[in-house]
Amino acid sequence: MPTFRTALFWLHLVTGAVAGAVILVMSVTGVALTFEKQALEWADRRQVPLVSRPVPAQPLPPETLLAAAATAVPGTTPTGLIRRADAGAPVTVTFDGGRALLLDPYRGVSLGEPSPRLRAFFRTMTSWHRWLALEGASRSTGRLVTGAANLGFLFIVLSGLYLWLPRVWTSRQFGQVLWFRSGLPAKARDFNWHNVIGFWSAVPLAVVVAGAVPISFPWASNLVYRLAGEAPPPPAGAAPRAGQGREGRSAAGRDERAAARRLAVDGLDAAWARAEAHEPRWRSISLRVGFPLDAPYSFVIDTGYGGQPQKRGTLTVDRASAAVVTWETFDDLSVGRQWRSWLRFAHTGEYYGLAGQAVAGLASAGGAVLVYTGLALAWRRWLSWIRRRAVRRQEERVPVPSATPRQERFVP
Repeated sequence: MPTFRTALFWLHLVTGAVAGAVILVMSVTGVALTFEKQALEWADRRQVPLVSRPVPAQPLPPETLLAAAATAVPGTTPTGLIRRADAGAPVTVTFDGGRALLLDPYRGVSLGEPSPRLRAFFRTMTSWHRWLALEGASRSTGRLVTGAANLGFLFIVLSGLYLWLPRVWTSRQFGQVLWFRSGLPAKARDFNWHNVIGFWSAVPLAVVVAGAVPISFPWASNLVYRLAGEAPPPPAGAAPRAGQGREGRSAAGRDERAAARRLAVDGLDAAWARAEAHEPRWRSISLRVGFPLDAPYSFVIDTGYGGQPQKRGTLTVDRASAAVVTWETFDDLSVGRQWRSWLRFAHTGEYYGLAGQAVAGLASAGGAVLVYTGLALAWRRWLSWIRRRAVRRQEERVPVPSATPRQERFVP
């Protein structure tokens, strides 16, 4: 009868062998995506001409910038505006269809699309990370595979932490699996690396992996709300009514909204100034230019690095009077939404800023090494089993020498 530790070990090994390849892909792409936001901001900043950076003049107002963007891209209507506090950073204007344009904040001159090659690289990494680069209807299959592999990875991390504990608790035993050792043969080296990296990365890796579960599975997301004592929110993306497109609106409705959006910037300059004054520590302010005409402006004001929900708030400003209507921060959210948001950004480490991202990236790199060393150890174990089996079969084929007549007389 196998012991609990033995049974857990074999489950740990089999899960790693089955899901190892997918886990390796997610770990490597996770490392590549560690500082995505910072890399994109750095690349965008390099597109601003040097002559525009140290100028004493104030940047252009948002209404002027939106008009310049509409002129730079004829036949389209801006849908959003993002401005950063860094004087050398460009302004980003978004359009329908996911298109974006960078503008010089002081002259309103188009700087082209924001770092297309770098963004294409991160889109590729994200595609592999989320659904194994599958396209179209196959993406749901890819998401299911990565989600199942992620659940298996969570089991591997938690069970590995238990299996790491030595059978005999002595300082020598702990030292052998707690620190890297040099001069070891390949098998002992892989075992040492697997234990050392597994121990030091277990806690952050468990947080990173657990944070991805609600992203992959709606039932897990709903479970977070239920654990907080709340009813889960309705699923996003309600089915469109008959005669409407994918986004739940007819072509005529889209034309009406697009036409209205060109006029929906009245009072924006005053409202934007109110948003800047409301939170002087702002690092970025983004606005979604929407419909209808009399709707108040809704600004997302971020004082962090873009992935810290506790440092982000939504300010609603009346477009006619520029008066503040509402100010909603992370603390105003329900407990369930706070937990769900924490899990989302703990997965990338962004919740804890640059240090959290660095830890998450190192944990992902550790996960890749764990997969490699685990598969190498499993491969050697399998080869050893094959060799032992071959030896047993060879021994079974060798005939046993028969006893001599003289020996038979002395057999009692």
